[in-house]
Amino acid sequence: MDFWLKTSGTWINILTVAIGTTLGLTLKNHLTHKMQLIITQGIGLITISIGLSMANTMAKVQTGGIDGAILGLLAIVIGGILGEWWQIEEKLTRIGDWLQQKFRGRGLFTEGFVTSSLLFCVGPMTLLGCLNNGLTGDNTLLSLKATMDGIVSIALANIYGVGVGFSILVLLFYQGGLSLAAGAIADLVPDPTTDPHILLTTGVGGIAIIAIGLNLLEIVKVRVASLLPAIAISPVIYYLASLIF
Repeated sequence: MDFWLKTSGTWINILTVAIGTTLGLTLKNHLTHKMQLIITQGIGLITISIGLSMANTMAKVQTGGIDGAILGLLAIVIGGILGEWWQIEEKLTRIGDWLQQKFRGRGLFTEGFVTSSLLFCVGPMTLLGCLNNGLTGDNTLLSLKATMDGIVSIALANIYGVGVGFSILVLLFYQGGLSLAAGAIADLVPDPTTDPHILLTTGVGGIAIIAIGLNLLEIVKVRVASLLPAIAISPVIYYLASLIF
């Protein structure tokens, strides 16, 4: 498969987010504060719902008598510690601040950039979609995700401003990179929808999605970016557990 076939879903996603952001900015002065608030709360509730369904995939994982939830907990704790050690939250915020200064963004630029980047990139459709796109060239999952992201970006851009549009950069490098990486390991993952490494990774990603929903609802401020290493080390945790037990 060529480069464009492996990453076709990412280019579709970039287009929908760009269109959604443009619409959101266009409607920015036509929605009242209460309307913006209810949109944010609606997105937060849906986000938590999606996160819960993702987190349930951990129940399908077990190795050596160890439940997937325990493995997920280990990944969250170890990954969270690594995230704080590497100061991922602060570094991602600095990227947003730099972009705001560079392109003279206004308002909640950084918050919009960080929130939308995490929301668009952490999820089951991102992981499974990139695997399917990279392994087989099938962009169905990423096209569905792109539609959802486009709708969400309308509301987020209306609330946070142009910073949402710059999440395209994260989509390009992160999601596109995952698709290309999946294409390189095609022989190692015959069925990504049932592989325990992928299921555990999806479950841990669900926890991060729930945290994003809590942040959107302003229930508690979770340092979600610091949890990103947990997603990356989840398959390693499963592999080590399978060797030991």
